[in-house]
Amino acid sequence: MVAQTVTPQPAAPPLDSRLNRGLIVVIRVGLALLWIQNASWKTPPDFGRGDPPGGLFKFTSYAVEFPVLGPYAWLTEHVVLPNFSFFGWTTLLVEASLGAFLLIGLATRLWALVGIGQTLAITLSVLNAPHEWPWSYLLMLLMHAAVFATAAGRVAGIDGVLRPRWRRSRTKPARLLVRAS
Repeated sequence: MVAQTVTPQPAAPPLDSRLNRGLIVVIRVGLALLWIQNASWKTPPDFGRGDPPGGLFKFTSYAVEFPVLGPYAWLTEHVVLPNFSFFGWTTLLVEASLGAFLLIGLATRLWALVGIGQTLAITLSVLNAPHEWPWSYLLMLLMHAAVFATAAGRVAGIDGVLRPRWRRSRTKPARLLVRAS
């Protein structure tokens, strides 16, 4: 009698099942909708800079009123708030772009990193403010990390459709898009 050796099969990659791919899409689209909804209350041209203050201006000023990190509070007080129109437009464009690009699944790894940065900025502005739930910001960070780690746009997103073409191309924009996806 000859003993047979059994070679263990490698574990399937995490995106191999339909359920896992579906969950990745749900996370990416949910995160996109969160940013789209967040962008909706950033109203130009004053972004809440009025009497009384509201909206984006009010929440940004919390970085000074309820500081989380001294240097960030200083930066907000001396750079951001005095130039608030520019800051408001930049915030609106970044958050609307985050929502749009994550929704369609284009350059999702890049936009996940942008989302991490934006989440950190929000966290440093409002973490110590009254009635804030600190775990919400950790959850936002973790969702962006999951989108980055799974390259979520490759599943039911434009990244998945165009990435093979980008990989075959020798152009610099295509190489950048491969990395961003």
